[in-house]
Amino acid sequence: MIKKNIIKNNLISYKSRNLNGIIEPPADKSISHRALLFSALAVGKSKISNLLNSEDVLNMVKALRVLGVKITKKSNTYIVNGSGLTGFKTPNKHIDCGNSGTLARILMGAIGGSEIFVTLTGDSSLRKRPMNRVIKPLEKMGINFNSSNGLLPLIVHGTNEIMPIKYDSPISSAQVKTSILLAGLNAKGTSEIIEPHTSRDHSENLLKYFGANIKYKSKSSGKNKVLITGGNNLRSCNIDVPGDISSAAFTIVAATIIPGSNIIVKNVGINYFRKGMLEALNMMGAKIKIENKFINNFNEPIADISVQYSKLKGITLGSRYSSRLIDEYPILTMAAATASGKSIFKGLSELRHKESDRFNGIIDGLISCGIKVQSKKDDIIIYGNLDQVNGGVTVDCKYDHRVAMSFLILGGVSKKPIKVVGCKSIATSYPNFNSEVNNLGMNIKNDI
Repeated sequence: MIKKNIIKNNLISYKSRNLNGIIEPPADKSISHRALLFSALAVGKSKISNLLNSEDVLNMVKALRVLGVKITKKSNTYIVNGSGLTGFKTPNKHIDCGNSGTLARILMGAIGGSEIFVTLTGDSSLRKRPMNRVIKPLEKMGINFNSSNGLLPLIVHGTNEIMPIKYDSPISSAQVKTSILLAGLNAKGTSEIIEPHTSRDHSENLLKYFGANIKYKSKSSGKNKVLITGGNNLRSCNIDVPGDISSAAFTIVAATIIPGSNIIVKNVGINYFRKGMLEALNMMGAKIKIENKFINNFNEPIADISVQYSKLKGITLGSRYSSRLIDEYPILTMAAATASGKSIFKGLSELRHKESDRFNGIIDGLISCGIKVQSKKDDIIIYGNLDQVNGGVTVDCKYDHRVAMSFLILGGVSKKPIKVVGCKSIATSYPNFNSEVNNLGMNIKNDI
């Protein structure tokens, strides 16, 4: 039985000292989504251990069951009886993607190869997020959609006549890339996706592990090209999901900026295209060590991370970093607010299209807390000064889980408490956030 989320909507974070202990972050959300979906498309029975039991991922479980996939849970293992590449059934109701853009977008490509009609919808936030970035390439592959202005709710019309595509994507997006790759599994020929910069490559690693005919060589700079040839059935696999570095980032930054802190974060995925956060903090002067590193069976590097309190300095990050740490920018800006000197983060346009407008949410929240912040087109400029983090304010996170957790961490160093409204959203990615960071020494309480 899954323990239900008990996070209150309004939380207050008080000043803290001396975070200490060992913590294992929740399982990686990106890999959890993909492990479930790829297992559903495979032939045979796959076993997934350490799956993230968050709202977003559990909505993927519900979606696949609605599509006729048998999924059972025994202890900490999910067993997925795959339906094959074209085995999804027409559901008798719409699929609710909740707050998850990943679920909606990658499912669109996976559904496209089955001759079915499926209606996808989501919560009020997700219904405002752009889906044309996925719809346009998939339509070129022969999949049809009924939508209003490229937004949810929409109807996907699957087909058994998927055409291969060469798609030069205007953005670096793992969700767009994954959706095309999944549709390409059923194409009669080879599909090619080209990105301005390499987005996270979990899909490529997992698809190769499942037996897809995929070719890729992830690059640290320059354009990225991935090719997939249709016609290969996916084989069932066993998957152990590593810890999520995007969730670990909150405790890593907390330990870095709260005096007297010394923690170890265990079993964290440190994929090159996800660990930009660690590189940024190292440039700022953080005392971070990577220990016990190994590569798992689907080519993902995993390690323990040791973190100590550090006096940070401001840095400048160019736009080439944005695809590698776009989800971590909210918490990285909190580190920048406490650092000495100016930090410039460039090329953050994608922050405007997340669960909320994170770009302006970060700026407004930091200014209300006493920090000088400016924006210039898609850049955020933060004049860090720990003495100016006054707090004593209420931040409305617009039900954005990463914004909520970021300002709760900032409350650990602010002169006065920071109240955050909309914290129920934290359950979408990190259901045990409050209890786990409080066990380390933070002081986050429910607003009574």
